[in-house]
Amino acid sequence: MKYKAIFFDRDGTITYFCKEKEIWRDNQISKWSGEPFELSYEKMMTLFNLASKGKKPWYKTLEDERNFFKRYYRYLLIEEGIEQDVEERAEMLFNELWCNGDRKLFPETIEVLEYFKSKGYKMGVISDTSPSLEYTLQQLGIAKYFTSFTASSLVGAGKPSPIIFNAALTAQGVTAEESIYVDDYKPEADGAREQGFTSFWLDRDGSNDDKWKITNLKQLIEFVEKI
Repeated sequence: MKYKAIFFDRDGTITYFCKEKEIWRDNQISKWSGEPFELSYEKMMTLFNLASKGKKPWYKTLEDERNFFKRYYRYLLIEEGIEQDVEERAEMLFNELWCNGDRKLFPETIEVLEYFKSKGYKMGVISDTSPSLEYTLQQLGIAKYFTSFTASSLVGAGKPSPIIFNAALTAQGVTAEESIYVDDYKPEADGAREQGFTSFWLDRDGSNDDKWKITNLKQLIEFVEKI
């Protein structure tokens, strides 16, 4: 077998964010504030800076992350001018939105994971995310497929830095040349390829107009079957 390992990005690749949760959040905050609510990137980063209390990295453990997001939702309410029942409402937002059905699996995810597991591949996740990476996949019932969970917050670097890719390779005891990688963000897929991975950009809304672009994870199976 030419390849020994396969690594997946998480968000946008094997999972996607639950739109219903975002709608619930926006409606709830709008009801409390009396004003339409939309969480822009700029607003989110302001809240992250407030919740971090000047500390970087923002979190290194699950407990750090829980406490961070409890502060995050408290500041969100304050920034929206909500003054009544702030602590109780922040707790409600945290309980509903943090690692509680906020992600779903793409239709083909389990089929693809089952295939590579059955073929004896070492399997890992590489994600620009927080310490809850493994926990979120446990909730979705797919953590059992993976033997490494490489999160940017824990290794101190995000994709496409060689640091995070090398950490994932070390965790599995393989080389980049022995590994496949897939990511829905082209610069990160390209970054992995520059490190020696056979790397695919997953563009679900695009077309197969490039050797290293796929539109569905099942095309990874087609690729290895041809080898």
